[in-house]
Amino acid sequence: MVRIFRHYLSAKLLLIVALEALVFMLSVHLGLAFNLSSPALADAGDVPLFPTAVIALGLLIVMNGVGLYSADHWKDLQTVRARLIAAGLVAIGLVIVITHLPPSFVVEPRRLAITLLAIFTGVSLVRFAFYKLDKLVFFKPRVLVLGTGSRVAEFAQFAQRNRNHLIIGYVPFEASAQHYVPPSLVLPMAAGESLPSMVKKHEIDQIVIAVRDRRGKLPMHELVECRLQGVKITELATAYEREYRKVSLESISASWIMLDEGFSQGSFRSGVKRLFDLSASALLLLLSFPIILVAAGCVFLEGGFPVLYRQERVGQRGRVFSMYKLRSMTKDAECDGTPRWAATQDVRTTRVGRIIRKLHIDELPQIINVLKGEMSFVGPRPERPYFVDQLVKQIPYYSLRHSIKPGITGWAQVRYPYGASLEETVEKLQYDLYYVKNHALFLDLVILLATIEVVFSGKGAR
Repeated sequence: MVRIFRHYLSAKLLLIVALEALVFMLSVHLGLAFNLSSPALADAGDVPLFPTAVIALGLLIVMNGVGLYSADHWKDLQTVRARLIAAGLVAIGLVIVITHLPPSFVVEPRRLAITLLAIFTGVSLVRFAFYKLDKLVFFKPRVLVLGTGSRVAEFAQFAQRNRNHLIIGYVPFEASAQHYVPPSLVLPMAAGESLPSMVKKHEIDQIVIAVRDRRGKLPMHELVECRLQGVKITELATAYEREYRKVSLESISASWIMLDEGFSQGSFRSGVKRLFDLSASALLLLLSFPIILVAAGCVFLEGGFPVLYRQERVGQRGRVFSMYKLRSMTKDAECDGTPRWAATQDVRTTRVGRIIRKLHIDELPQIINVLKGEMSFVGPRPERPYFVDQLVKQIPYYSLRHSIKPGITGWAQVRYPYGASLEETVEKLQYDLYYVKNHALFLDLVILLATIEVVFSGKGAR
């Protein structure tokens, strides 16, 4: 993992993006060099860099939009192939439009096909190479986890599905403790065996400390010796956050929150975020206003007024505000006065409502809340007071998500489906706390790029 502005990004993913950007630049550059109608620009060295960079950037956005940069898709060739075809269809239209804007950059169809073929071949080779490299255990750090209790259970479940590292085993430190990890990976220390000797025997690169009560149980001098031998020592909460980009409720404590470098607020950060909110919201309003008008007209034709409705939500520091949305449910959706979470295939949703919810068009009027300063463009989704009162009592640290402004989109929205139960809300909270801890302009941009895929795919809508 590579940390950029407090946000963890996969080093493999960054390398894939860089290599594919290079493929795009070279393919488009050569395509323009051999196809420019102007003889004066026939030499590849004379091709202007700007149109090449614009096309390459557009192709990267397309690749992101179809989900090729949102997860470890280099590990699944079938998924890569299907999404590359989808990206290719969009890219064909994109390249044709961009290359025909300046008259001097008109590309012949036959040569355009060769350029796109070069792009497809180059990207396929990059993905295939990473698919093969991912199979090699040699490149994966070997991890030893100290602890087998409930605190490490979720980490162990994720580790079984994650291939970025190799869990060698979990060392128990309480003889009577129940093991919450796969039995085959429980690795007790033999009589007279020390931690440094175990590290040397299994060629460990990293130790993760997952013992809740450490007093008199952890061999601190042996851990220091391992550290001096070059073994990386990591807290479970930090390792969990780095690998899965969310905060484990099971692992955090009040002291960790107070002493960690995250969870900090400041006037400069707030000012930058507000400027970003105003700029992004104004641009989105300009681009989406025709869509809002069409959607509002469809809502009116199906069910009449009101087209726009307001709903109370909890914002920053627990303040309640009215959030705006296009009406997607029947007028009597909560005729009994009891708020309810939206369900899959909710019968209260109208025909138009199902479409605008799937495309997240019903959320667009929340731009008004952003402009008013009640919401941010990116942040935890605001919840209704009725649910907040219950969740604060049932879920530890739930109120931390109210330390910053709620958002139209957020880290939980792009990483996890719609939360409509206590278990799902706990899962989403872990992503929200990651954002609260690490939020910065860079992470906001990452979330906005990921939101493009969510909108195109309809993920998380109900």
